[in-house]
Amino acid sequence: MIPFLDLKAQYNSIKSEIDAAVLGVLASGQYILGEEVARLEQEFADYCNAKHAIAVNTGTSALHLSLLAAGVGPGDEVITVPFTFVATVSAICYTGARPVFVDVDPVTLTMDPAQLEAKITPRTKAIIPVHLYGQMADMDAIQAIADHYRIPVIEDACQAHGAQYKGARAGSLGASGCFSFYPGKNLGACGEGGIVVTNRDDQAKTMRMLRDWGQEQRYHHLLKGFNYRMDAIQGAILRIKLRHLEAWTEARRTHAGRYSSLLGRSAHSTTPVEKDGRRHVYHVYAIRSRDRDELQRVLSADGIQSGLHYPIPVHLQKAHADLGYKTGDFPVSEAAAKEVLSLPIYPEMPAWHVDQVAAALEDAYVS
Repeated sequence: MIPFLDLKAQYNSIKSEIDAAVLGVLASGQYILGEEVARLEQEFADYCNAKHAIAVNTGTSALHLSLLAAGVGPGDEVITVPFTFVATVSAICYTGARPVFVDVDPVTLTMDPAQLEAKITPRTKAIIPVHLYGQMADMDAIQAIADHYRIPVIEDACQAHGAQYKGARAGSLGASGCFSFYPGKNLGACGEGGIVVTNRDDQAKTMRMLRDWGQEQRYHHLLKGFNYRMDAIQGAILRIKLRHLEAWTEARRTHAGRYSSLLGRSAHSTTPVEKDGRRHVYHVYAIRSRDRDELQRVLSADGIQSGLHYPIPVHLQKAHADLGYKTGDFPVSEAAAKEVLSLPIYPEMPAWHVDQVAAALEDAYVS
């Protein structure tokens, strides 16, 4: 069996550090927010070259609070892409705003800036590009359009910890950047978690209140807030893991490079493209093939796990049928949804596993 992801391998590689951090929190008696979370916020802000970081309970909450801090509410519109995990769109809906979609670029599968301006209306209050699979969207082009119309850009960087665009870290270019610490992420908690980074003092202050019942100080509620606080155990664990993130990222990039070298000559599939000036962190290594479903079946028969990210674009999900979109509205996203196949990739993955997956794919193409 070749697993798609092996979280036990990562834990075992840093077990003594994680165990000591968790026991330290248990001994402290301080289990919600507190010193460990505050230190994580400062360290992650420094890592992203941002002024502030606000730790929360999920990446979805990070998106939700970023939208609220940007003034998004009922009757507004927020532009994003349909080829993303549903949480991007759900966060928009939580505010009462309406999601408006633009299709993705056929190479990177991130927001296509050429289609963005046509979707802007007087009701547009934010733009959310998604740094899909670990590669940042075309931020120069997106930000130029947003600046022209004075619309804030909120980066969905939930899959892009450590990704870069012309040397700038993911999360540092927009009004705010949102990250998930779901266990399978490049920087994952041992449970749920998320964080927002921003350089804007006013938005940071608002989000800190909103995550903790709208309190400026205990029992003084200035805003109608939420219970979006991070627990201290996750904060302590993430501080340990953050110290290893760069090494883990380079391991992912090495595996991705080996995949691309072995598979790049095949006429049966397309490998990911890292655009010039960007640092792809390969949260997902997704090939594309018109024979995707058959390839996945063959890999499974060979004991190789794989994933589909994502088989149904959000505009065709039943939960969002009320938006009124139909098949054919976003052809690039719809084609990608039928073709993408995510191969096993994680930092501790043995190199020979990459070779075996590539060989299994080549055998499948031949047969």
